[in-house]
Amino acid sequence: MAKKDNHDAYIAAAPAPFRAMLGQLRAQLSRALPDAKEVMKYDMPGFQIEDTIIAGYAAFSKQCGLYVDPGAIAAHADEIAALKLKATKTGVTFSVSNPITGELVEKLAVSSRRKKGL
Repeated sequence: MAKKDNHDAYIAAAPAPFRAMLGQLRAQLSRALPDAKEVMKYDMPGFQIEDTIIAGYAAFSKQCGLYVDPGAIAAHADEIAALKLKATKTGVTFSVSNPITGELVEKLAVSSRRKKGL
């Protein structure tokens, strides 16, 4: 995708099957991090408190990802595995056929904030 300068433009430019899911993810993160500012960093949408990115998300050709503090991933590894989602040190990937739950998004966002000391 070409570089976008805000969340709306990023979601609009994402592959069509992911747009609704990304919009929902954005809303879930916004609710979980009500005092965070929406930013674009590293060519992806994120939520920032003070100078720290708490959570970010991205769309790729076949999946989407939610990126948070490594401690948040570790703290919820069992739940991530139970949902059959793929996790890396800093992210969880998911697809339209196997989406991430709103409950897990909130847990990861709140945990990421806590791990970052905010």
